Formats: sequence, C-alpha cells, structure tokens
Amino acid sequence: MAKTALITGASSGIGYELAKVFAKNNTNLVLVARSEKKLQEIAQELTKTHGISVEVLAKDVSVLASTQEIYSILKQKGIAVDYLVNNAGFGDFGFFTETKWEKELEMINLNMTSLTSLTKLFVSDMVARKQGKILNVASTASFQPGPLMAVYYATKAYVLSFSEAIANELSGTGVTVTALCPGPTESGFQNAAAMNDSKLVKGKKLPTSQDVAEYGYKAMMSGKVVAVHGLMNKVMAQSVRYTPRAVVRSLVRAMSERTH
Repeated sequence: MAKTALITGASSGIGYELAKVFAKNNTNLVLVARSEKKLQEIAQELTKTHGISVEVLAKDVSVLASTQEIYSILKQKGIAVDYLVNNAGFGDFGFFTETKWEKELEMINLNMTSLTSLTKLFVSDMVARKQGKILNVASTASFQPGPLMAVYYATKAYVLSFSEAIANELSGTGVTVTALCPGPTESGFQNAAAMNDSKLVKGKKLPTSQDVAEYGYKAMMSGKVVAVHGLMNKVMAQSVRYTPRAVVRSLVRAMSERTH
C-alpha cells in the first residue's frame, strides 16, 4: 500500500522538488502552501505523471492555528502521514536594527513554532504505528551565528538542535528524524530574503533545488540524523567547531555583506 508524505512549502523550490521525488517513488502527497492555484497545478502534474493521489491544503503555516487545522482535516479524511517534511521557511537580510519586526515574527512562527507544532501533532501517531520519518529543513546557517541575518540563522540553529534531540528520544521507536542542512541553493529564497547582492550568493554557481531534494530524500530514507548537502558545506560545518567564535562571527559577517 502506498505511503503518504506531507510537505509544507510545496509550491516552489526544495519543497516542490521533494514532492516530485516522493511522487516518482510512488508516494501519495499532501501538499501545503499558501497558493491554492499553484498547488492544484502541481497536483495535476504529479497525478498525471505518476498516478499517485495528491491532497492540496492551501494554508499559511506561519499562522499557528493552521497546523491544528491541517492535522484535523487529515484525521477526518482518514489520511495517515508516513513522512512529514517541514520545509516551509524564509529568511531576511539586513542589520537587526533596520529590519522589520513583523517579518521577523512571521519568520520565527514559520521556521520554528509551526515546524515544532506539526512535528508534535504527527509524531505520536507515527510512534503508535511504530513507523514514520520526519525531515526538517534546517540550513548550514544552523552551525553558527549569522550577522546580517541574525534571526534567520538563530531559527535554523533551533531546527537543528530540536531535530537532533528528538531523533535521540525516538531511537528504537521506528520513527526517525533528519535535519537537512543545505547551503545557499538555487531557489526563490534569495529573492524573498532580499539578498541577491550578498557575497554569499552573487556570482556563485549554486546547487539546484532538485540536487538538494534528492539528497534530502535519500538522507531521510536512510534515517540519517544530520544531513549536510555538499562537500564544502560539510567541511565548513565541521570547521566551525574548532574555530574561535569571534573569528566565526567575523567570517560570516564578511561573507554575507553586500558586494557594493
């Protein structure tokens, strides 16, 4: 019997590519994002190509009440979630003294609070069935503080720490948790974060969302707890542990500044 994956932020970028990977592997889908029109188009494409069933839920996951609504709707429809992919998230670029609190609060709610809430809602059912997998999309930003993207880096540090901790707690239950940590990726993220002219991304050949999605899918299926995409990203994530924190802060600041 085909399993079901719930993916947040499924209308573009890594979320959309993950939906394609799951569909290709004969997994039914529950796609969550704000744009119903975009989700319906994706649902039609994947149903036609792969013959799977796709449930579309147009929800703004940064609104906390939506997580309970998602869970309740699926319960009523008798849809059990075997794979939970907490992918929805965004960043913001600029000095903390100059950025907008409203956008940061939305970021905190989406990147941390809703991710935790969805995990809380679905993990107990997975444990009861003695099987299930959770993929939380973190970032290479998880491993160090990030001047010029202070709140974003902090939210991703939370995602990594939370994922590792509950992965340990769930050991032996049949449920695994994977924190996927991509570096800068070719997606809509840079536009949303207003950071296209940051040294982190400008003029760089970035990995595609498809590359990251395929890597993340394999890591999740194998039960890997921390999955850092790309060799250089792996090296950087490890080297931070042995570098004085003052140096790390300065390096990240230098790498993040605008190019003009």
